Amino acid sequence: MLAQEFIRQKRDGKELSHGDIGDFIAGLTQGSVSEGQAAAFAMAVFLRGMSRAEAVALTRAMRDSGTVLSWKDVDRPVVDKHSTGGVGDNVSLMLAPMLAAAGAAVPMISGRGLGHTGGTLDKLDSIPGYVSQPDIDRFRKVVKEEGCAIIGQTDDLAPADKRLYAIRDVTGTVESVPLITASILAKKLAAGLGGLVLDVKAGTGAFMATPEEALELTESLVAVANGSGLRTSALITDMNEPLASAAGNAVEIANALDYLTGEKRDQRLHQVTLALGAELLVLAGLAGTVAEGTGKLERSLSSGTAAERFQAMASALGGPKDLLENYESLLPKAPIIRPVMAAHDGHVAHIDTRALGIAVIELGGGRRVADDKIDPAVGLTGLAGRSAHVGRDRPLAVVHARDETQFERAAFALRKAYRLGDAPAPASPVLDRIGPETR
Repeated sequence: MLAQEFIRQKRDGKELSHGDIGDFIAGLTQGSVSEGQAAAFAMAVFLRGMSRAEAVALTRAMRDSGTVLSWKDVDRPVVDKHSTGGVGDNVSLMLAPMLAAAGAAVPMISGRGLGHTGGTLDKLDSIPGYVSQPDIDRFRKVVKEEGCAIIGQTDDLAPADKRLYAIRDVTGTVESVPLITASILAKKLAAGLGGLVLDVKAGTGAFMATPEEALELTESLVAVANGSGLRTSALITDMNEPLASAAGNAVEIANALDYLTGEKRDQRLHQVTLALGAELLVLAGLAGTVAEGTGKLERSLSSGTAAERFQAMASALGGPKDLLENYESLLPKAPIIRPVMAAHDGHVAHIDTRALGIAVIELGGGRRVADDKIDPAVGLTGLAGRSAHVGRDRPLAVVHARDETQFERAAFALRKAYRLGDAPAPASPVLDRIGPETR
């Protein structure tokens, strides 16, 4: 079918066939479909939506636009986790080695920062020598020998997604549930997974601000993933406050290593990490129940095995061999590290979490434009959570800044992002679960 006829069908709200979707995506990959045609298609989908069957066909077509990995030579379940992004969300850094220690293989393909949310690859780039985008052979070797590897998307995996996303990013069509679904899942299917758990965020620091929006995306992701043959479940988690007490790049690596070594564990972060990991161990057949999976993950921490898996992965990908022992001296540090106090004593009633993510970008820890160079040392630590008591002797956070001007801007943003008042009642950060079956 001609590309323009294909676009017209979707523009008029007609159901697209699997074959036509496959041909269009193949044309996008090979260059016979123009950027203008791809933009018109994205806008038609944005306005008209897609059925589940169409979304499955689009996801599979984008998966098949490049290399699809096979792990037949790996004698353990191959699994992964994906988050829709938030502030202080460094779960991947701990969960991959914890799952490896519990018997899974984790080929985790992660991304860079998007909007106000931090990117796992940007965090890993703050580790001296770490190669975050190795070739496929090295990636496979590290997964097979160390149990996990966290890297970035290569040009071989789902290239149609990379091209279509760049077009969506500049045509106002990012916020389309079927297009978001296909973009996320095409890369995961190309990674050759046997099981996937999704962490869909809802709240002031999430792309999906309300639980209703998060539920719509979650149901789409789970249905399309399972419809594409990838056993998947998802948790909807709260992003009305930072997940970790740190937001930035090197500071989130330090927070993750504190977690793995037992030096310090943020409670909400611990709850979400265990919940996602236990869900995935059950999906992979490595645990019969969530409780059993939780126990395995906790033992991977208490025994030190998870921390050892992180060290093995990091050194195999070029990082320091003594990272665990010396991360405080090895990770980059900002010249100014100073607390920001609240104007008066009180409890944290509300946090504009997105504003905290923007503050990190303003410090230089994120990108204003695509080719911005990130400062790995800057960020925020000691972030107060909801209901925390703050005041003249208990800071809202500690700012890690390059200069005084950056510090003052971040301090202003922090005070504006926090509202004091009645302490909210404690609540679980896990809001809901959507899966192929109910437990």
